[in-house]
Amino acid sequence: MKKLLVALFVFFAFSGLAMAAVDINTATVEQLDALKGVGPAKAKAIVEHRTKNGPFKTVDDLEAVKGFGKKSVDGLRSEITVGGAAAAPAKADAKKK
Repeated sequence: MKKLLVALFVFFAFSGLAMAAVDINTATVEQLDALKGVGPAKAKAIVEHRTKNGPFKTVDDLEAVKGFGKKSVDGLRSEITVGGAAAAPAKADAKKK
C-alpha cells in the first residue's frame, strides 16, 4: 500500500511538470521543438523573430512568425504562454469601463 501511495505521489508530481506551459519569450529552440506541431525550423523561426523584434506580448503575436497562422497558434494555445501576459487583458478591460 505504501508503495502504491508513493508511486501515485510521484506520478502526480511529475505530471504537473509535463503540463507546464512553455514561455515563448524565454524558451530555447530545443524546448520549442518539443511542442506538438513545432519542428526545428519553426522553433528556430520563433527564437529569431523574438531576437529581432523583442518579446511577444500575447500568444496571438506568434502569428507574425513565418509558418504560423491562426489555426496553428490556436492549436498551441494551451501549451504556450508569454510569461505573465495572461493578466494584461483583465487590466485593459478595467480601463475601458
